[in-house]
Amino acid sequence: MDLRIEQLSAGYGKVQVLWDVSLQVSAGEFVAVIGANGAGKTTLLRTVSGLLRPSGGRVRLDGQDVTRATPTRMVQLGLGHVPEGRELFAQMTVRENLQLGTAVRAEAKQRQAAGLEQVYALFPRLEERGSQLAGTLSGGEQQMLAVGRALMGRPEVLLVDEPSLGLSPKVTQTVFGALKAVNAEGVAVLLVEQNVAQSLTLADRAYVLENGAVVQEGTGAALLADPGVRSAYLAL
Repeated sequence: MDLRIEQLSAGYGKVQVLWDVSLQVSAGEFVAVIGANGAGKTTLLRTVSGLLRPSGGRVRLDGQDVTRATPTRMVQLGLGHVPEGRELFAQMTVRENLQLGTAVRAEAKQRQAAGLEQVYALFPRLEERGSQLAGTLSGGEQQMLAVGRALMGRPEVLLVDEPSLGLSPKVTQTVFGALKAVNAEGVAVLLVEQNVAQSLTLADRAYVLENGAVVQEGTGAALLADPGVRSAYLAL
């Protein structure tokens, strides 16, 4: 399944944040979007997943126009979203949060046991914490849970928003390793992240977002070596 974003514009009320953004994530591809705080990265993912209505442009999922689809419909069609801030249900257990990830997609609900097995293989700590309330987990464990919940919906395209925010380097490597493993199994990943070096190292291709517009694109390796990118985002 592929994702195409065509001249997408969006914002909040009268404040426009995205300006004619176009990008593509092919089936099985790992794509990163990098940019400074306020560049529009989170707004981009929220608009794609249906949480925010665009003011212009199109979103296509496997060729189908889903520009006006609800978040529930997007999940049913095979899109998963790991939001910034995790947005877990703090008073529910780890296992209950994971099970919620299967709520709206029939095939995910039917294969819930297999989904749990996959998530626990990626994040063994979640199995150990299965009966613990999500709100009592460490920040790293909560991020693992947010990723795991999205994976329980058996997405074919996964949007991931700032997964390393506030995490230790060790936990960051665990989360990024899980994303790469999921991608290796055929899930397309669209990652927005301020850890530019890590993102570009993992990405097949990447886009640079500045002031709500795409200003540069290329392979992850090419952008990682680009003097402008290194100066602006890696302080090199």
